[in-house]
Order: sequence, then C-alpha cells, then structure tokens
Amino acid sequence: MEIGHVGLYVTDFDRMLAFYQRMFGFTITDMERNEKRSIVFLTADPTSHHQLVLVTGRPESEQHLVNQLSFRLKTLPELQRVYKCLVEDGVPNLEPLTHGIAWSVYFPDPDGNRVEAYVDTPWYITQPHRTTIDLLDPEEEIYSRTEALCRNAPGFTPLSKWSETVARSITPL
Repeated sequence: MEIGHVGLYVTDFDRMLAFYQRMFGFTITDMERNEKRSIVFLTADPTSHHQLVLVTGRPESEQHLVNQLSFRLKTLPELQRVYKCLVEDGVPNLEPLTHGIAWSVYFPDPDGNRVEAYVDTPWYITQPHRTTIDLLDPEEEIYSRTEALCRNAPGFTPLSKWSETVARSITPL
C-alpha cells in the first residue's frame, strides 16, 4: 500500500504552486483556473497523473488543516539539495535532523503547513528519536555520524533485517 495523492486547500495559489515545483520538482499535469476556484494536479512520477493537488478555498484562520505532509526522497544528496533551496529561499524554522531510521528536514510551506522531506537510512533504531544534524555537511560525514549514533542506540539493527521481521507479522488482506 502507498499513499496515492494528497490534496491541500491553499490561500495563495501561485505562491504554493511555485514553492512545490521548486522544492520537489513537481510538474503540472492539469490545471483549471476560473473566478470560482483554481485547481492544479502535480506529479514528480511519470507513471502517476498526480501526487499533489492544490485547490483554492482554504479558510483564513490560525487553524492548520494538515498535521504534516511528508515527501520521501531517494538519496541524501537530494535531501541536501532541498535543504539548500530552503536556506536560499529564507524559509523559517528549518529543523534538520535524523531519526536514525531517516534523515529529515521539517519546515513550513507558504501556507504554514508542516512539511517533511526525508530519506530512509539503512538502519533501524527504536522510535521516537530526534538528533539535530547539519545537512550542509558532506554526505560521508552525515552517513558515518548517523551510523555511529544508530549503533549505540536502543533497538539497532540493519533496516533489511527489521523489514523481514515486520513482513512476517503483516497479515495479508
């Protein structure tokens, strides 16, 4: 099972569209704009029509309608590129960290939704875990420091071994 797509109501359609295109390389697959509403379908996967949908109509309030939107990237250098873009764009409240099982950066999008960009590591440790890291450090340093941290953490095991254990406990539908 995987998440098919996420839809967000937005207050500033053009700003949100530009943000998600720049940060994650989304491309527009379809868009409709009229006086009643604007809607855009975005994807970064050529086999999927849309992974993210942005629609006007978010109410003006302090309440955030989304707890968190997370994007899994494929490599640590991709995460470092996103982090550098966030720094260059002056995005506030950046939280670069490792959970041991992943390297992450948490940040607000232009509408204030909590967003996470992350990459899985090859290790499992007991969760929750949070250690601040510097994503501007060289890839090799981040990797070796995280591995050392994980080897000394409760529950340490290679992710492949942990996945085998979990697979045996899942009941098929």
